Parts: sequence; structure tokens; C-alpha cells
Amino acid sequence: MKKDLKITIIGGGSSYTPEIIEGFIKRHDTLPVKEIWLVDIEEGKEKLEIVGNLAKRMVKKAQIDCTVNLTLDRKDALKGSDFVVTQFRVGLMDARIRDEKIPLRYNCIGQETTGAGGFAKALRTIPVILDICKDMEKICPDAWLINFTNPSGIITETVLKHTNIKVIGLCNVPVLMHMVAAEAVGAKSKDEVFVHFAGLNHLVWGRKIYYQGKDVTSQVVEKIVNGMKFTTRNIAEMGWIKEQIKDLNMLPCPYHRYYYLTYKMLQEEIESAKTIGTRGEIVKKVEKELFEIYKDPNLAEKPKQLEQRGGQYYSDAACELINSIYNDKRIIMTVNTRNNGAIADLPDDVAIETSCVITKQGAIPLNTGHVEVQIRGLLQVIKAYEELTIEAAIKGDYNKALQALTMHPLVTSAEVAKKILDDIIKENIDYLPQFKVYN
Repeated sequence: MKKDLKITIIGGGSSYTPEIIEGFIKRHDTLPVKEIWLVDIEEGKEKLEIVGNLAKRMVKKAQIDCTVNLTLDRKDALKGSDFVVTQFRVGLMDARIRDEKIPLRYNCIGQETTGAGGFAKALRTIPVILDICKDMEKICPDAWLINFTNPSGIITETVLKHTNIKVIGLCNVPVLMHMVAAEAVGAKSKDEVFVHFAGLNHLVWGRKIYYQGKDVTSQVVEKIVNGMKFTTRNIAEMGWIKEQIKDLNMLPCPYHRYYYLTYKMLQEEIESAKTIGTRGEIVKKVEKELFEIYKDPNLAEKPKQLEQRGGQYYSDAACELINSIYNDKRIIMTVNTRNNGAIADLPDDVAIETSCVITKQGAIPLNTGHVEVQIRGLLQVIKAYEELTIEAAIKGDYNKALQALTMHPLVTSAEVAKKILDDIIKENIDYLPQFKVYN
């Protein structure tokens, strides 16, 4: 087993970086990370230096044998890498704000990863992830790619279908759901509770929940429908429709509100955009404050204010995933990986988000078989949308892009889809070279 690991983090100037540095520090006894390379682009240089210097102080304070390197040269950083973590945002926060605002013009949900906003993000991100994988194939073909870049499921599927890179996608939402399930049954930690997750990224259900050898799914659902608080920082807290969730008898993820409570969520987004701003505008302010805090030369740990950013528990998930691959721990984690028949109602070659055994060979999904009819239709529609989105992004195919958007349940019609698509291409053209012919 290799003793000295090299980790490359693409999007190293992210405000999330202190989380993952903390995760590696906590696991240094079992995960011997010798080098961490933080990579970013010219536009992110200032943030990279600020967060990179904080990372160096954190490592120094922890007194571990590890160096933190900062660079704008991705190829240099990839040399000899064992794991490559991607956590970048093409177009930075301004692009996210556009993704939220364009659909709202047409009375559709404007959200970073779901619906038309997530579609726009995918179109910008897919060419970049393929470019990164092309470099990896030449420079570090045996490295694992751990993808946290959203929309995580779509990006993971792109890598699975169109490259030779070993990839696992990651999201913090199942971790939050698992913690909620544990809280609902009074468990001391989530490790006492087993949740069988199945679905897609940001469209995953806790199908079965077990505690002390008993199926407690209905007990957890009862708590949820009776007002137990359960959401993420970026999604408004709204009560579920009791009858619907009780019949579902599964733990929904916070993103299901966009599908199950579309009208209320849309009204909340419209009102927020007019008053406090979209979530992207709020996060932009939070990040500005965070980077001011990061500048403090006396700061040598992850600041508590980072919790306001969202994405909490990401570091634990990312670092534990790497730890489990490296040490062949065979623990169960919920990740994005190739279906391979685990969900019988979806194609074998697509990415799904499900409970997997994590081994040195990668993620081995637990079998789900056919899913319940209550979730089957939505699951299949969103997967078809994802497949078309990937094809449209790779080929620069306007017609496929229009089909993908039209298919999405959060876009109201083909006429509206066309208007949104035209605005997306026009306002993102610098990041969508594949669509220049249509601009």
C-alpha cells in the first residue's frame, strides 16, 4: 500500500476548502496525505491564496507531515496524484445568480442544481470536466476522481460514459437525511441507524430506515409530516403535504419540495428575489464575509461561520470516501456511481445515487430492484432529462437541449423551455463555445 498520498483539489479557492482540509487532518493517522495541491484559475487567484494560506496554517497547527501547495497550473498539480477532488463552479457565483434569475422571468423554479438553473450549470460544466479528465488520462490515469461539482449526478455520469477515469460522485444531502433519521428515532449518532437510499442526486429517497434491528421508516415519516425541521441552508423550510408523504412512506430529500410543493416554492423564490435576493446573491455576501475571516493570520482552524455557507458535512463525506477506498474499509456510503442494474427501472449505464459498499475497487451499489410506483415515474423522467442534457452539452445540440428542458417537470412547456434556453445561451455564451452557432 502506498504510504504517501497526493491529493489534488480542483477549485481549491472554494470557501469549502477548510472543511476538506479539516477532514484530512482528522484522519491523518489512517490516511497518510503527504501533499495537498489546491488548484484554481486566474480569476480565482486571490481566493486561492487566502484560503490556501489558511489551509497551510491549519496543517501547521495540526503538526502533521503534510504540505499544502497552491497553483494555477492544473497539469503540474495532477502529476502523481492519487485522488483528484473537483469542487469548482464554471462562471463563478455570478453565473449561479443568472441560473436562478433566468427561469424566474418565465415563472419557473430558478435553482442552482434543479430544473432550468441546474441545466444551465450542467451545460457550462460538462466541457470543463471532460477537459480535466483528458488531462487525468494523460497525467494520472490511475487516480480516483471524487466529484463534488454540481449537478453531481450529471457530472459523474458524463465521466462514466465519456472517459476512462475512475469516478465517484458525492453530495452532502444523504448525510443530512441520515442525521435527521437518527434524530427522529432518538439515536445517539447516525451510525446506529441504517438508511437504504435510492434515486438520483438531489432526487434521492430514504426507502427503508432501520434502527435496533427494526424497520422504523413509518416512525421517521410520521415525525417529518408532523413538523420536524428538515432542510438545507439553500432550501426554504416548508411543511410537506401529510397525505402524500405518508403514502410515500419514505424519507424525502429537501429538494423534493421543488417537485411536491412547486407552487409554494416558486412563490417563495419570487418574493426572496425581490427582497433579500436569490440564494446565489445571499451566498455571494456570505462568501465575501468568509474570505475576510479567512484572511486573519491568527486563524488556524475552520471558522464556525462556514456553516452559514451550506454544504456542511461535505468534508467528512469526501474524506471518509477517500479513506474507505484507500484502506478498503468496505463501509456503506451513499454516493453517485454506475447503476449496473441496482435500480431495475433505470438503464444500467447511468449514474444513480444509492447506498454502496466502498472498497478499493470503488463503489458497489446495494441492490434495490424495482422501485415503488410512487417514485418510479419522476425518477425515470429526471433520468431521461439528465441523459439528454449530457448529450446536448457534449454535442452542442440545440434541439437535444430543448428536448431536455421541455421534459423537466419544473419547466412548464416547450414554448417556455425555448425562451429559457435562448436566454441561457445568450447570457452564458462565453462558457458555452459548443453553442456559439446558435447565439
